[in-house]
Amino acid sequence: MTSTELGILAAQPSVPARPYLPWQIFVSEMLGTALLLTGGLSLVILLFGAGSPVAPLVPNILLRRALSGFLFGSIGMAIALSPVGEYSGAHINPAVTFGFLLMGKLKPRAAVGYVVAQLGGATLGCVPLLLWGTMGASISYGATLPGAGYSTWAVLLGEIVTTFVLVASLCVFLGTRRLRRFTPLMIPFLYAIMVPLEASVSGISTNPARSLGPAIISQNYQGWWIYWIGPLVGTALAIVACSFLASRIEIAKLYYFDRDRGGVFKAMSQST
Repeated sequence: MTSTELGILAAQPSVPARPYLPWQIFVSEMLGTALLLTGGLSLVILLFGAGSPVAPLVPNILLRRALSGFLFGSIGMAIALSPVGEYSGAHINPAVTFGFLLMGKLKPRAAVGYVVAQLGGATLGCVPLLLWGTMGASISYGATLPGAGYSTWAVLLGEIVTTFVLVASLCVFLGTRRLRRFTPLMIPFLYAIMVPLEASVSGISTNPARSLGPAIISQNYQGWWIYWIGPLVGTALAIVACSFLASRIEIAKLYYFDRDRGGVFKAMSQST
């Protein structure tokens, strides 16, 4: 190829990446939430279900809870780093979507689409848990339930506090340029700390979709409203506390911040 031909090719405009379509974003979010619940709750059943093969190996329940939190969070991290995260931003949690809405990074209509996708994905993702049989049923397939001996207000407060910590941590990482790329990595370590502290109180949800899925398949809705009100209040408080960081958060994603094909995420922002 001659230098003239090379010059002609260089002068031709590059073909832009194919833009995302809204349905692709929401289907991706549904898939990500389904994977989170199938994988994460399977780990919970394996670690804590009746006849668990892990319990004799790790008899200390606090250590098993820390392991559960780390592994569950690692699945969330993997989803954020996967193509699913590139397409949808990997909120996989209505509380996270609510946070982006309050920060003005999502329009209400887009936020509703995310939440519908998350709830649908959570329900579908819990269907395979039935294959665990009696082992899964022994712990209501990983459902989050109020702890014995704790008042309703204590359980609600636990969900508010843990969700506040989650969303505030996301704000700090997403709003700090040097930390931003480590946002997914923060999640497993955060849950490895929070789960041993909170599991006996509320079962630690911080995610209404995570609570809805196993509640449906186990038909155990005890205290169901706590796992909506708690995370939403915790999110709102975290956004107020971290409002000074909102302008530094550029896009409603946990990773792939510079990938917005066709400007779809920008179009979904309230700033447009």
